[in-house]
Amino acid sequence: MDWSDEQISRLRALWSEGHSTAEIGRRMGISKNAVVGKAHRLNLSARPSPIRRVPGAPQAPRAPRPAPMRAAERMGFPPRSFNVVAAGHALRPVAPPPPRPVAPPAPPPPPRLSNTSCCWPIGEPGKPDFRFCSDRALVGKPYCEAHAAQAYVRARPRHEDAA
Repeated sequence: MDWSDEQISRLRALWSEGHSTAEIGRRMGISKNAVVGKAHRLNLSARPSPIRRVPGAPQAPRAPRPAPMRAAERMGFPPRSFNVVAAGHALRPVAPPPPRPVAPPAPPPPPRLSNTSCCWPIGEPGKPDFRFCSDRALVGKPYCEAHAAQAYVRARPRHEDAA
């Protein structure tokens, strides 16, 4: 924006009257940011913060910050534990807990019988009763007629959603 001498003198006058940058922009027909930038370039006096703070007033209490984590805690390592036997004797580490039993991997889902069978999942994957529908699939679709009706739902026009 090109600033004329008249605009600069009007900006200085409105600034000295204490108007906000947004108000000056409205009165001059320019953006607030243009006012801020020009005031900065003209080295006009700084404006007070729009956040009202009373000097000497107690601040709202803040929640305490948590203690910083050690690197081992951030990495997920369990804390070390030692037994103290007696003063002057060496420390020996406590035996680690026995490893937890590992669950066997879930069996893979039963394969689809063919490309012409429905692949709609029935049951919870990883459970013994999990299976696929396996009825005859529609031509060009992976599901039978009943499951295709559930899978392919026509979207409603957006103007019907407006309430």
